[in-house]
Amino acid sequence: KEVLDEEEMLINSGEYTGLSAEKARSEITEKFGTQKTTYRLRDWSIGRQRYWGCPIPIVYDPQGKPHPVRHEHLPWILPQDVDFTPTGEAPLARSAELKERTIQLYGKGWTPEVETMDTFVDSSWYFLRYLDPNNSKEIVSKEARNAWMPVDVYSGGAEHTTLHVLYSRFFYKVLSDIGVVEGKEPYRFRFNRSLILGPDGQKMSKSKGNVIDPDQQVEAVGADAVRMYLAFLGPYNAVSHYPFDLKGIAGTRRFLERVERLFEHISEKPIHKKVLSEFHSTIKKVSEDIEVFKFNTALSSMMTFMNIAEKEGVNREVYSQLIQLLAPFAPFITEEIWSRLDNTTSVHLSAWPTHNPDYLIKHEITLPIQVNGKVRAFMIISNGENEEDIKQKALNYKEVAKWIKGKHIDKVVYVQNKIISIVVGD
Repeated sequence: KEVLDEEEMLINSGEYTGLSAEKARSEITEKFGTQKTTYRLRDWSIGRQRYWGCPIPIVYDPQGKPHPVRHEHLPWILPQDVDFTPTGEAPLARSAELKERTIQLYGKGWTPEVETMDTFVDSSWYFLRYLDPNNSKEIVSKEARNAWMPVDVYSGGAEHTTLHVLYSRFFYKVLSDIGVVEGKEPYRFRFNRSLILGPDGQKMSKSKGNVIDPDQQVEAVGADAVRMYLAFLGPYNAVSHYPFDLKGIAGTRRFLERVERLFEHISEKPIHKKVLSEFHSTIKKVSEDIEVFKFNTALSSMMTFMNIAEKEGVNREVYSQLIQLLAPFAPFITEEIWSRLDNTTSVHLSAWPTHNPDYLIKHEITLPIQVNGKVRAFMIISNGENEEDIKQKALNYKEVAKWIKGKHIDKVVYVQNKIISIVVGD
């Protein structure tokens, strides 16, 4: 449900009809109860007794008082002489390198903090650093922030909805409060991605023995086939979970082989209007579906067009544009085919195809013919054909004749490009 904007007005709400959302909230609360805000938050501990993660930049003086690592000693990097043998203490506690570094920099009796930060500390702001990774003076420059933030789309697993999303939003608000970034929210839009299950329909787990190693599948059928299979498996952000099917990967591999074979059958003959119409519909469909993450239906439309292309033939231009449409899904084979088409630059740097609306107009239409409410035949007409000619053609149509022979024609109704309805009496 969408949250009401403060300026929106209530309707169909009795005595509160016409009030703003904010005013109605206040008056309803005053009449029926008290207003209370409950924060369901717990204290966080960023410290972890493990090696991975950033070492906490704190050192302790001989009296045990903590001090931040001085600015000139940053970055405070992890030591290399780490023993991972489980002993019940943090791995950094057994690092002679870290202890010696601390003594050299701060003096005898000084000791380092041996815990590391939890990885959510990094993951809560690292996207900002990606924008300006070589900046040694600040997290990110104002120019880079203005050019890239906020993030347009955040896609992640459902398990991060109340973890990483919450943490990163809090971090961003703090950074905003201290003037490092502008705005209060780092993301414009977020949705969860679906989960791929094991072949048995259960969540993949080593204990269940149903884990699929993607590297093995890549070795067997190629990275493009695996990538395409995952995109074709189902809606990217559906709630449903999809079992991994080896037959499905084999199917995407066969499709790629068909695309490659089509290269050998490029024709320079004029292309049938039907092929151009279907292809420009495919360009439109793929372009629109990619924008909304409907990768499975984008691929489905290309597969449908392939059936027509193999039957009717395509020229170099159509085949080239088909390769461009397929490139985001199968980047390796399309790059190879693109070079075979005598292109000297990458397919991934080429201009995206655009559909021609004129080709989307169907030149031939299959029209159902009803007699007294029942469909008795289908007739092909040309788009824009005269209505009276269509009616007469329907009455003379061989498959319709036996249903109207010897009967009085009461009425013939033509719904443009949709249906012809013939009403007859005894």
